[in-house]
Amino acid sequence: MSSQILTGVADQAATLTLSNPGKLNAIDAAMWRALREAIERLAADPEVRCIVLRGEGDKAFAAGGDLKEFLSVRATIDDAMHYHEELVARALEAIRACPKPTIAAIQGACIGGGLEIAGCCDIRIAGESAKFGAPINKLGFSMYPGEMAGLVALAGPAVVLEILLEGRILDAHEAFARGLLSRIVPDDVVFDEARASARRIAAGAPLVASWHKQWIARLMHDRPMSEEEKRSAFAFLDTEDYKEGMTAFFEKRRPQFKGR
Repeated sequence: MSSQILTGVADQAATLTLSNPGKLNAIDAAMWRALREAIERLAADPEVRCIVLRGEGDKAFAAGGDLKEFLSVRATIDDAMHYHEELVARALEAIRACPKPTIAAIQGACIGGGLEIAGCCDIRIAGESAKFGAPINKLGFSMYPGEMAGLVALAGPAVVLEILLEGRILDAHEAFARGLLSRIVPDDVVFDEARASARRIAAGAPLVASWHKQWIARLMHDRPMSEEEKRSAFAFLDTEDYKEGMTAFFEKRRPQFKGR
């Protein structure tokens, strides 16, 4: 079977599966392109309120990039620039910019490009035996700065330097202690926990989820908020979902949000 990104939707949550049989879901050019396209398509789908990313099987989320491509489509500086700017960077940015909440459900190896993808997600849930790192110092190449930036923003420069300089593989508890994970669960319930998290997200108002992501991203910029921005933070007052949420609360029933 060839590499691919598998997509499924159930209960208002989409699941994207990184699939590269026989290569621990290593990510190749076709997968980077397909990942971006899938994220952008789901971001525009009003029926989808949350996206779960996982690897096929239980051995790996993704064990890095497909190293064979370094000898072909990434063999020159121009080729490597195109690969990382047009394929990898656009896929990672699609995840970061996605207005729908994203969850990485991690079993097994989460290495290199897999770690970069997981780092762009909003929530990262890992099994106890999951492994994390980017031991590329042993291969003689460096992480592209544009991809490194997401990990620095997530865990800080000291953690990223530790990972890259030592080339050591961290276990799940070490990764959690360094801020790379949201939570750790037993291996056999990783995907159940991710689905439960997706259901909790889907039960909330989708516009609110999008706004929370927007404001968190805005707060990462070190500049004061304008008066217009402050006023726009109360845009929810004019939504049907706000009226429904308040009405449902006082009527002691579950709200039915429409995303309007």
